Amino acid sequence: MASGICATLIDREYGIYLEEYFNELLRIERKRSERSKNHFLMFLLDLSRFEEREDKKDIIKKLTNAVKPSIREIDVLGWYRYDTVIGIIFREMKEGAGCSSPVRDMLLKRIYTHLQKALDLEEIRNILVSCHSFPEKTEILLSNTPFDLDLYPDLMLTTKSPLKTFSFFIKTLMDVFGSLIGIIILSPLMIAIAILVKLSSPGPILFKQERVGLFGKTFTFLKFRTMYVHERDDIHKEFISKFITGQLEEGKEKEEKEKVFKIKDDPRVTPIGRILRKLSLDELPQLFNVLKGDMSLVGPRPPIPYEYEQYDIWHKGRILEFKPGITGLWQVEGRSATTFNEMVRLDLRYIREWSLWLDIKILFKTVFVVIKGKGAY
Repeated sequence: MASGICATLIDREYGIYLEEYFNELLRIERKRSERSKNHFLMFLLDLSRFEEREDKKDIIKKLTNAVKPSIREIDVLGWYRYDTVIGIIFREMKEGAGCSSPVRDMLLKRIYTHLQKALDLEEIRNILVSCHSFPEKTEILLSNTPFDLDLYPDLMLTTKSPLKTFSFFIKTLMDVFGSLIGIIILSPLMIAIAILVKLSSPGPILFKQERVGLFGKTFTFLKFRTMYVHERDDIHKEFISKFITGQLEEGKEKEEKEKVFKIKDDPRVTPIGRILRKLSLDELPQLFNVLKGDMSLVGPRPPIPYEYEQYDIWHKGRILEFKPGITGLWQVEGRSATTFNEMVRLDLRYIREWSLWLDIKILFKTVFVVIKGKGAY
């Protein structure tokens, strides 16, 4: 560990960082990795099997003294969970240095080599070691496995202040009662729309699609069907790829000075579908997503898996701390006329500045944006 660190940040008994500071360094390291594209590995050493042993403190002292020589000055050693789990962050790893890589094996061997000098074999066997790498591989996240939450202890609700926790509780109540009231009041309208969709073209009333939600967990996203059935999504995939990578700022789109997240004049959309999209009425079934708990009334929009595959590391922050929402800051400030990076920055700004009052303002602004119909295609 770096020298000159304030003594209040160090556990004097064991000479390692305290839990709060270690987790803050973990948060900073994630941000650094997003900017630099350099990976990092974190090993967690779970000591819960020593809970009943009278010599637990002696074992921890031996362990920490043994591990310190196995890490570099730039690496971080501290309490991930005080008195139970010790964390080691190996910074500035090269790309590909994941938890199934030779680098992981080399680091683990180095740690165990030093432990063998201080602890007996039975004690070493009782240390539960887990490996965590950042950034996580996209293909793992898209297999319906959520983010590795051990990498985000600072984002868990239990770590927030009592006031913040209470605010999140109120937000959840707003979602439940707001969606329930909305379903009851709008049920005649939704029934009428369902009939129009069924009569307008063959196919199901609802459009169901897999989306990526909070912490990378996928769920079934609901909308009224606005397209003809059996339409392929190749057009949208190509559009999304160009939109995220910024290629839409070239050519005809740039000449028209119009950058949109939705495809304008999409040939796959039915005549009724165009009206529903213009009025944003196709979004109403998402009230059931909110009632079920997969979404919130206000939050970042949930990406499609093939959209998520195009994300840069920092883009992924938009689905970390908040459930996806029916509406959000980018819908009322940017709507569909914005670049992808601007959209992500608006979502991250919402997460950073979130309050119940902000949610209420966004809900009211959404009504006026929908009435104007700007940016809806």
